Amino acid sequence: MKFEEEFDVVIVGAGPAGLKCGVELAKNGIKTLIVDRKQQIGSPKRCGEGLSERWFKFLDIKISKDWVKQKITGVVVYSPNKKYIEIDTEKIGRIGYIIERQQFEKRLAEEAVRRGAKIMLKTNVIDLIKENGYVKGVVAKYFNETIKIRSKIVVAADGVDSRIPRIAGINTAMNPYEFASGFQYEMANVALYNPNYIEIYFSSRYAPGGYVWIFPKGEDVANVGLGVRNAKKSAKYYLDLFIKENWEKFKNSSPIEINAGVVPVTKPVDKLISNGLVIVGDSARMAHPLHGGGIGISLEAATIASEVIKEAIVSKDYSEKFLKKFEEKWYETRGKELLKAYRFRRFLERLNDEQLNTLADIFIDDPKLILDIVHGRKIETFLKLITQKAPKLLKFAASLLKT
Repeated sequence: MKFEEEFDVVIVGAGPAGLKCGVELAKNGIKTLIVDRKQQIGSPKRCGEGLSERWFKFLDIKISKDWVKQKITGVVVYSPNKKYIEIDTEKIGRIGYIIERQQFEKRLAEEAVRRGAKIMLKTNVIDLIKENGYVKGVVAKYFNETIKIRSKIVVAADGVDSRIPRIAGINTAMNPYEFASGFQYEMANVALYNPNYIEIYFSSRYAPGGYVWIFPKGEDVANVGLGVRNAKKSAKYYLDLFIKENWEKFKNSSPIEINAGVVPVTKPVDKLISNGLVIVGDSARMAHPLHGGGIGISLEAATIASEVIKEAIVSKDYSEKFLKKFEEKWYETRGKELLKAYRFRRFLERLNDEQLNTLADIFIDDPKLILDIVHGRKIETFLKLITQKAPKLLKFAASLLKT
């Protein structure tokens, strides 16, 4: 494949963040190259594939039957004692979709190319070109050839195991406890609660430090998976146990796809930029700390980053001082919300199953409050409810939910 040796922007990583950033830059006439070490865009899949409708509206992405599998209009949340809270999210204007992520990412890639971006697969970035304190491009292995690709700005969007920020001298190290180990089957012939409802199960028996999910992809097809943290056994062990002990749902079903991976469920990294460098997506730990979802957040971050990068290219200023506009705008738009969600996750992880059952009883009276807290809202309201109805839980919450 022929490629140009110099670009305005090199994006490392062809996931949702990298591809969306490429689309936005290319459509503004910025010479953009997206590189990825994989040989196929969208694979491997490391998520439940859920995406809220609000992201489509905010990012002006048209919903297509090509990659949307199921409309989601509600959620049912189970406590460890099997009590459940049902929320009709459509009634409160919150609709979601379960997508076919591989097809979604391929469509983004196609759009990026049509806008003028170039994509190079099987291209593993092994180093950065650095001059006078600035990142000036990448050094990569393209098949068996070592190549240098110069650019004005490099975007690190290479996922949870990103090396680019570390090479640039930015600390993105995480405590292993802050990673969730995930395992998922896509299964056919599942007895779903409702094909338009996602199912969430909290239980230390099935998902210590996390939760089990069932995300419908049709009338009887679903992603059935879980994430665990600090667990004594593998994520696969816990998922198999859940399926075995909930056999009425799965007795006639079978896996048709297996996915596994890790998700950062921590707070975002403190520093998102350097001279000539911008970090987005899982590379910057932008997955939601409570539920682990990161597609929409990554798409949003990429859109914000592309706006600032475009300004930098026009101004010919690629300094950390200029690029800090991205960091400031993203934290104001989404980062502060994720920090609040992180504190709530820290609260939840301190509760045992009995205390989680007590918490579920509180939410039964106001199911919508669950969604508000997920989005970093009404923390004070939640604390008042705990004070009134479950004061014994307050000692776990007080220090962690400070705003």
